[in-house]
Amino acid sequence: MASPPLAAAAAGSGVEASSGSEETGTVPPDRDLAALFEQAAERLPALLPTASKEQLLYLYARFKQVKFGTCNTPKPSFFDFEGKQKWEAWKALGDTSPHQAMQEYVATVKKLDPSWNPQMTEKRGKESKTAFGGPVVSSLYQEETIREEDKNIFDYCRENNIDYVTKAIQSKKVDVNAADEEDGEGQTALHYAAACEFLDIVELLLKSGANPTLRDQEGCLPEEVTDCKAITSALQQHTAGKT
Repeated sequence: MASPPLAAAAAGSGVEASSGSEETGTVPPDRDLAALFEQAAERLPALLPTASKEQLLYLYARFKQVKFGTCNTPKPSFFDFEGKQKWEAWKALGDTSPHQAMQEYVATVKKLDPSWNPQMTEKRGKESKTAFGGPVVSSLYQEETIREEDKNIFDYCRENNIDYVTKAIQSKKVDVNAADEEDGEGQTALHYAAACEFLDIVELLLKSGANPTLRDQEGCLPEEVTDCKAITSALQQHTAGKT
């Protein structure tokens, strides 16, 4: 169910898409900007520890727009949470030109590292300089990680981290029936735990007051997003007991 690493997603299947592809109808970007974009891509791995998940998604989307043009791939499945976020970030760019995407990408890298000097980067990297879309691109992204301080109960449910889910509930600062605002699909912690088939967490959430009758924005109950019979049974029994 986990989405592929951003490195693999950025590199695609190994077939490189030209920034001036006839398939996308885009205009070839300025060579100087393309070179600056590559240098920004080379700089990014060192900045990953300080970049937020939102910034990584922002950069990922623009990288895909430059390499492959407008998003025309199917939306990932319900269970591929990270894949959906990546797809939605890219899809949101619509027909944004590669030129604009490169400008925004470079500007964001500069924001992450105000001291970044592209000229110095070029001097240091002359010996290992690669063509547009080469090894630098392949190693650009690693699987994005969420810093511990940024995690919430939804992240802990997806990780099957029952200890942290328990602590979050015991802190009394967490509403177990709240919908994930970042997801944009109105899913609760119970939806996540059910979809990932983590029975222990489902049972913990139910005991802690989670409501199995809450629907997400697509109208799905937690029991409707899982194929696990044990979880479906637990949810249905809890619902029956409340009626």
